[in-house]
Amino acid sequence: MSLPRNTTILIVGAGPTGLASALSLIHHGFNDFVVVDALVKGDNSSRAIVIHAATLEALDVIGCGDELVSKGTKITSMNFDTRTGVLAHLPFDTLKPYTRHPYGLLIPQTFTEHVLGQKAASLGVTVHRPHNVVGMKINADNTNLADVTFEDGQVITTKYVIAADGARSTIRPIAGIDFVDPKNGPGHDSTTLAQLAPADVTFDNPELNNFNFRGVLSTNNFFLCAPLPPTFNEYLAKETGKHIEERIFRVACGAPVEEGPVPHSPSKAFIQSLVDRFGPLDLSSDPSVNPSGKGVCIKEVIWSSRVRTHSAIADTFFTRLPSGDSLKPEGAAILLVGDAAHIHSPVGGQGMNLGLRDAVFLGEMLVKHVKATESKPLSEADQILADFVAERRARALEVIGFTKKLLSVGGMKDAIVAWWLPISKVTLRDWMLWMAGKVHYLRRQVIWNMSGLGRR
Repeated sequence: MSLPRNTTILIVGAGPTGLASALSLIHHGFNDFVVVDALVKGDNSSRAIVIHAATLEALDVIGCGDELVSKGTKITSMNFDTRTGVLAHLPFDTLKPYTRHPYGLLIPQTFTEHVLGQKAASLGVTVHRPHNVVGMKINADNTNLADVTFEDGQVITTKYVIAADGARSTIRPIAGIDFVDPKNGPGHDSTTLAQLAPADVTFDNPELNNFNFRGVLSTNNFFLCAPLPPTFNEYLAKETGKHIEERIFRVACGAPVEEGPVPHSPSKAFIQSLVDRFGPLDLSSDPSVNPSGKGVCIKEVIWSSRVRTHSAIADTFFTRLPSGDSLKPEGAAILLVGDAAHIHSPVGGQGMNLGLRDAVFLGEMLVKHVKATESKPLSEADQILADFVAERRARALEVIGFTKKLLSVGGMKDAIVAWWLPISKVTLRDWMLWMAGKVHYLRRQVIWNMSGLGRR
């Protein structure tokens, strides 16, 4: 497909953050942009599965919240247990005074991307595929513009580039922006969860249809199981032609590092082993262990992957393509959103949520900047973007710190607290989580932090 030769804004990446950026620009009355993506088709993996209240409120602003809510499943509580007993029941209803979305919305990322893509298409947005960026340089005739070159030799000249092209962004290194762990909060030496194995699976027990969101804490590991919405089955049938009758569940578990790296696409046997060793006993495939007296086996793996739980953040989310004169604020504006700007552990389901909020809020700021450049010097107009990205980067650092804390709790090493407190850290963690489930203030704080309402 031939690309437009010129545009004011080029959005690189048509995942959830790229599409949300486009929808936000349209909502604020701006339509002079082009969206490109390196993939022939949108991502077919589910990856992130929850949209929190603060993100739904942001998506409401650009007219996408209700459509996503209609496709997803509302989770009204989270249960955290040991393998054999209950630790804490954390209800979302404590959010009712603060939001119209007092719940977490379970919806796979690929489905979220599909819904946002349909919304964008209905508004006239075309995603140009597959077009992979391979270079970017100052335009010879106008130093405020960039010529972005693609693998097939085509070039787009643009004033702004939104890099929504993921953790392996091609735009970020071209712009000379570093991407490193901020080293805030607990480090990897405080957790055993250096790698995770997520998968979407079906089970051979139909009684599990009423299974709720559950996290299971065990010594040195964390396991999660969540039911995905029935609409996801319908989506897969339409997109792939494959009809899956059983409820699809997301399972995710830490994979012990000493046992080697997680395979690229873990097999059913690999995932079943993690469920049997670290999941709740009522999901065990061993009848002698399962309290029901019957084993529950994985029937089919729909999708599986591996995740490293490292963190990184870009030095800045806004820069200008260097023009050779460091004293002048020239060169096209480069802005980073989503995984191109920040990555961290998926524990707590914060990554896509933060990226979507970045994208929605960026649309408004970009339109303000475009208008400001019509009447103000570029250095003065740029303060709009500089202030915005400083705030978004601060939010990202908060989220990275939060996810590191969650990771250290979920993968807490089984060691003695201190010589003067000779009890296991795991025992202390379980006791504190049990207390959190009993005390209203603590329950509210946990859910409030998960919701993102305090760090929009």
